[in-house]
Amino acid sequence: MAEIKVIYWSQSGNTQAMAEAIGRGIESAGATAKVSFVTEVSVNDVKDDKVFALGCPAMGAEVLEEADMEPFVAELESYVSGKTIGLFGSYGWGDGEWMRDWVDRMSAAGATILNGEGLMCNETPDDGALAECEEFGKQLAANA
Repeated sequence: MAEIKVIYWSQSGNTQAMAEAIGRGIESAGATAKVSFVTEVSVNDVKDDKVFALGCPAMGAEVLEEADMEPFVAELESYVSGKTIGLFGSYGWGDGEWMRDWVDRMSAAGATILNGEGLMCNETPDDGALAECEEFGKQLAANA
């Protein structure tokens, strides 16, 4: 089965925990997961993949992290048409505007967003949130 990349940015470790749980879900569904911090990969590593996941917490005024994740997403944007992307991330304030904006942005670029929305977790993911992340990984694998 396919290798599915889970690319994330995390400052506090919350989004990283989500990424790792998504990876476990992908693996439990029989696919191979490659979970990587965004600075460890390039757009060339993922631009031809049919299915992948991107994770980033809400930053500042509910935006993507600006030094690493935003430039990666901006460069990747022209390659996402026809792809299935799982978007995920944690937040500590706000109402999820950063995720809605990200979903709209990737959808406008032609991507299909897994479940039609991003997977969000408030603060540190608890057991229930981690289980949701694992299920999300299984769904990604089913689309590979």
